[in-house]
Amino acid sequence: MSTASTDTALHALYRDHHGWLRGWLRQRLSNSADAADLAQDTFVRVLVARTADSLREPRHYLSTIARGLVIDLYRRRSLEQAYLEALAAMPVAVQPSLEEQALLFDALLEIDRLLDGLGAKVKQTLILSQFEGLTYPQIAERLGISLRTVNNYMAKAMEHCCLMQLDSP
Repeated sequence: MSTASTDTALHALYRDHHGWLRGWLRQRLSNSADAADLAQDTFVRVLVARTADSLREPRHYLSTIARGLVIDLYRRRSLEQAYLEALAAMPVAVQPSLEEQALLFDALLEIDRLLDGLGAKVKQTLILSQFEGLTYPQIAERLGISLRTVNNYMAKAMEHCCLMQLDSP
């Protein structure tokens, strides 16, 4: 389909459903500002995907995208809260600068994104190996699994992270 007709379809989708989507999000979030932001983010995703002209059930499609954005928002806020609590527990003398804190938080978000979708045991195995520095036999002992299972979990985790990196913009 031509760019002009796609643009027309996107404009019509926005005009016909933006208010509904913002209201739908406001009911779930109990926050007008977050609802407005996520409604806009939803339409940005539609714009990037260029799918506005082929939608049979636009509200279902928009709510599916928005639901994922709500989950991302809650995950980010939860991670941010845990990060701030960890910073607050540190002595002031060893706390990183504000710039370092921002960089560390961005790194945490990237790690969280990379690990999203891994099973709990696989994620735990990767964390014990890469962040706590445990050997595979130590991980096997701590988790009560075989060394072969640790190897399988690590291979699965590494494959997953590599695939996530390839999918990154």
